[in-house]
Amino acid sequence: MNATIAIKQLCQGHKPEWPANASSLNFAQSLDNSSAISKSFRPDFIVPTKAQLKRKSLSDSATTSAPTLSSEEESIYFCGNSLGLQPKAVGQHLNAYLKTWGSIAVGGHFTQLENSPLTPYQDLAAECARKMSHMVGASPSEVVAMNTLTINLHLMMAAFYKPTEKKHKIMCEWRPFPSDWYAIESQIEWHGLDPKKSMLLVEPDDRYLMTTENIIRLIDENAHELALILLPGIQYYSGQLLDISTITAHAHKRGITIGWDLAHAAGNVELRLHDWNIDFACWCTYKYMNAGAGAVAGAFVHSKHGDNGHYKGLKGWYGHDKSSRFLMDNKFVPTPGAQGFQCSNPSIVDLTCLLGTLSVFERTSMAELRSRSLLLTAYAEHLLTQIASRNIKGGSFPFEIITPSDPRYRGAQLSVLLPEEVFEDASAALEANGVVCDKRKPGIIRVAPVPMYNTFDDVCRFMQIFEEALQPRTQACGQTIQEEKVIEARL
Repeated sequence: MNATIAIKQLCQGHKPEWPANASSLNFAQSLDNSSAISKSFRPDFIVPTKAQLKRKSLSDSATTSAPTLSSEEESIYFCGNSLGLQPKAVGQHLNAYLKTWGSIAVGGHFTQLENSPLTPYQDLAAECARKMSHMVGASPSEVVAMNTLTINLHLMMAAFYKPTEKKHKIMCEWRPFPSDWYAIESQIEWHGLDPKKSMLLVEPDDRYLMTTENIIRLIDENAHELALILLPGIQYYSGQLLDISTITAHAHKRGITIGWDLAHAAGNVELRLHDWNIDFACWCTYKYMNAGAGAVAGAFVHSKHGDNGHYKGLKGWYGHDKSSRFLMDNKFVPTPGAQGFQCSNPSIVDLTCLLGTLSVFERTSMAELRSRSLLLTAYAEHLLTQIASRNIKGGSFPFEIITPSDPRYRGAQLSVLLPEEVFEDASAALEANGVVCDKRKPGIIRVAPVPMYNTFDDVCRFMQIFEEALQPRTQACGQTIQEEKVIEARL
């Protein structure tokens, strides 16, 4: 198989031709060894072993692994869309922080130590913004590392959602992640409005996917009432990547401010936030950016909104310009750009973790990662399709992939929908075999081979375990679980 040609086909929305031996470990390993595919950074990450996943104690000698599993065998981790694996550089950066804090204490805010990967604390947020900016297609002044995702959504809506009697609606997706729903709902209520009247939901055209055409139609039909549009770059449940540039351009054509929640897109797909003229965007860094659980989040504010003459944000001490911040005269001078939207001084521990993982991203590019991801995800889709075809029962497939089949409209995630009576058993079987995937009810197992550290070998081994997990199990009483109801698949 020519990997270079296959990637070009995927970039154009076409399926590559897979060889007859595509499901073999030998073929998977040949892709991992191919010079035509950008390399995996797996050696730079800590991949838990199967034994460690069962750990009940921090002691390395304490394991409760099943005797059939090798304690040294690495797990298959396909959950980077929920929490990315730990880069080894994070521990090194944290050690530098602890040494700095322990030796020069408060001096760490202003002192650059030799041989340290850290900048002085007061410059750390700006350094993280600089290193994140190329990942989202922005200038450093348009990016800020601050707070967490939901707080940043609140801050952005406080700045950009200005409802009037006629224009008061916020357009959002049909099934936003609960935190997004709560943020939008509470912002509407904050203005004394009724969410039932001021939330315009984009329903899917079929059961799960939202088409660009439908979104544009809704914008046109409701332009006279829309005060803001807030949509996901990638929908968390289906894994659909929306056409961000086209939708943004149409919103602006109708004079509507538009923001994007990029929680599942940042670090996953290529973004060009400045060129697409997006008003604002927010994202977390603990998923594809691998900065650790609850890590500091990122936000983008286009340069047209972020200069001193058009400051829109809530004022806070760390949003004050660095050159006069310590005058303490209570005369607010906003930092130019997105960093003027900061309120409190940030957690240096969180920024240190983010800086550690960004040091790995500096050795590659989103274009290279995206190319690798396209082929990795297409390989997973191909093997899942084969499994479905081999396990047809009653004329129907045993599961459905609800993520778009067109590779241009998805990231690293494939959402596999299982019947409820199979869902829990299959999930338990994966866990028992050292596979970490993400469950989202109803019935979805989110399979996310992350290009930064997952391999084609991971994908191949996962499929062998997954197919076995689909088989009916015998209950303790000796009876076989009733054959699962099957659903129409769109593979």
